Amino acid sequence: MLAASPAHSQLLLYGTLALPVSMAGLPLYLHAPDFYATVLLQPLALIGTMLLALRIVDAVQDPLIGAFSDKYSHRRLEIILCGMLLLMVGFVGLFNPGLAPFSERLTLAWFAICVLVCTTGYSIVLINYQALGGLWNVPSSERTKVTGVREGFGLLGVLLASLLPSILQLSFSPIHSFSIFSLLLIPMLFLGVWLFLRWYKSRLLGFEAERSQYTKPSAGLIGLVNGRWGRLFYGIFFFSNLASAIPAVLVLFYVRDRLAAEQYTGLFLVIYFLSGAVGLPVWQRLSVHTGKARAWAISMMLAIATFLWAFTLAEGDIVPFAIICCLSGVALGADLAIPPAMVADRIDSIGDHHNAAQYFAANSLCAKSALALATGLALPTLGFLGYQPGQPMAEGVGLSLAMVYALFPCFIKAAAAIWLFFAFSTFEGRGSAP
Repeated sequence: MLAASPAHSQLLLYGTLALPVSMAGLPLYLHAPDFYATVLLQPLALIGTMLLALRIVDAVQDPLIGAFSDKYSHRRLEIILCGMLLLMVGFVGLFNPGLAPFSERLTLAWFAICVLVCTTGYSIVLINYQALGGLWNVPSSERTKVTGVREGFGLLGVLLASLLPSILQLSFSPIHSFSIFSLLLIPMLFLGVWLFLRWYKSRLLGFEAERSQYTKPSAGLIGLVNGRWGRLFYGIFFFSNLASAIPAVLVLFYVRDRLAAEQYTGLFLVIYFLSGAVGLPVWQRLSVHTGKARAWAISMMLAIATFLWAFTLAEGDIVPFAIICCLSGVALGADLAIPPAMVADRIDSIGDHHNAAQYFAANSLCAKSALALATGLALPTLGFLGYQPGQPMAEGVGLSLAMVYALFPCFIKAAAAIWLFFAFSTFEGRGSAP
């Protein structure tokens, strides 16, 4: 089947689902722990222990979800709908603890159950949603556009999830604000699914043709990662994500205790995510002219330059940090759009459509593992260097905070960029190397 450029209407129908899914993702990973600790007065230490265990389960189950989804690829749409149901039920339950069928003494049990249901549904939806995008039969030059539209809607969803709870809390208590937010998400998820179904039906014959053409059994996650292409791509992808995850873990501490600009945190985040969405078309055009790997490398250089600048900032440097948020947000757009497009190229170039979900499950596993490692490295390192969040800092501790927040990630990102530079021939050959 000849690849045809995707129509704008089809891109919008496909990408819209990312908005409500991303709206659920941010509160799930960011707001829920704070909600249960500050609003429901649950012990923070127990919440942290539970979250660590749940995030390990969340990461480990991704390859299993990918293998299951590929085995039953003829039911991929039904798998997505089941995942969406789990996501919706878990999310509503998480922020409506009054629905729990047992006493308040077991609130943390309810928290654990809802988070597990929610994260499982989220992973099922995201892995299969990305797999279907990767299987979309479009020209290689258009694949960054497909992923860019999806990630652009995802960033808009993150923005809405950042702003809506704060807006609702102007009129409602925190517990009612998040309850309303969770209920508002339901019609948005239904709308996203309805639009996605319109796209899926228009692509159904293409997916059926691909299933009939490629019937090899699954090689499994280890088989995907073990080849030269897999080792290179997932290694670079992991270290690039690790470099981005460290600032993500520490940004609230850096803004409050290094810049003394806590009141501007929301503005900085809006600038960052909005810049990521606005910059996506730039990376799409650049990837067409230079190749995806080179465009990705350029984005890494931009990220390194901006975070080297962040290392030099001190108290009151609000405008420079806003510019840094803008530039690093633009770099974020490439991190979101280009790697999935490279995976889609790989799938197409070797006819590995039967393993599509497992490729994207490996992406998810790398990203989640990088975030977990960033948390496990950054916070203890700062504690060892004498930093205590929200407390007056001894001489040199502020510099240590800036070093861990900005300088260490630059070294990691530089290593990923150099590795990527030496891997150009493998990637720009569209993954032909074994």
